[in-house]
Amino acid sequence: MRAAVITECGRPPGLVHRSSPTAGVGEVAVSVTAAPITPLDVLCASGTSYLGAPALPYVPGVQGVGVLDDGTAVWFPTAAGMRPGDGSMAERVLVPTGDIVALPDGVDHRLVAALGLSAVAAWQALTWRGELRPGEQVLVLGAGGVVGQAAVQIARLCGARRVIAGARSVRGQDRARALGADAVVALPDGDDVDSLAGRFRDAADGPVDLVLDPLFGVPAAAALRALRPGGRLVNLGSSAGETARFDSATLRGGSLRVLGYTNNDLTAGQRATSIGVIAGHIRAGRLMVEHESVPLTDVAAAWTRQAGGTATRRIVLVPGDGTSPG
Repeated sequence: MRAAVITECGRPPGLVHRSSPTAGVGEVAVSVTAAPITPLDVLCASGTSYLGAPALPYVPGVQGVGVLDDGTAVWFPTAAGMRPGDGSMAERVLVPTGDIVALPDGVDHRLVAALGLSAVAAWQALTWRGELRPGEQVLVLGAGGVVGQAAVQIARLCGARRVIAGARSVRGQDRARALGADAVVALPDGDDVDSLAGRFRDAADGPVDLVLDPLFGVPAAAALRALRPGGRLVNLGSSAGETARFDSATLRGGSLRVLGYTNNDLTAGQRATSIGVIAGHIRAGRLMVEHESVPLTDVAAAWTRQAGGTATRRIVLVPGDGTSPG
């Protein structure tokens, strides 16, 4: 079988031929149909993650979709790059039996892989951590990214009366509109808190109830000023800055809640339930994300695009020449 293998931190994986693995006690073999290249994969392989450098060599890929030998379609997570062991970027992988999540018949494997843990984060950050209730107004920052794209749609699915999207690029802004955002606010580099907060308030229909924030930095500080008294901001990333400056008066005056979220806090049951819900919405055509399919044989070039920030959509590796269904 073929597999993508990291042999040196900070360099893209190379394609190698390996013997097909044999499942042991407590494991199942999965023939992979789709494996996304995510920012977490690149971070782990860089050797600069807070988890430390990975044990080399290894197959990257923290999640994937495939089929069992009996034909059952499944989604699965891995700890590749975070703990010793191989991940999803291979034609066949071994997964602990308790980690696999059965998928509904007919669901698009590539779309499930493209959304995967990003959609889990959006779902749980909005519903579990953010306590989203029907009829609330939601502001989604970073709406052009995968988490943000999922969040715009999930907020709607959960009954939000109005969804405002903040996105940095024109492409991201267009994506948010196409996915149903009621208003879109540009997030240009170099913006200041006061002006951005004013644009958020202008775009909103009254005070915002909940902010989903994968950016932090200036956008988060500005979003806090648009929240209603008792409003919530859930942070799950820092792509706009590791720190955000906001004043005590804003927090205390509005009795605001600033909450952190990570998928690492989820139980296996919560994660599996979320994947099941997400897959159901995908199958019904209610949840999508921009993505592209790339053959596993082209993994090095695809990885380089993701690592260099030139990928414009989620990259999903697929077996064969990339044209086969599944």
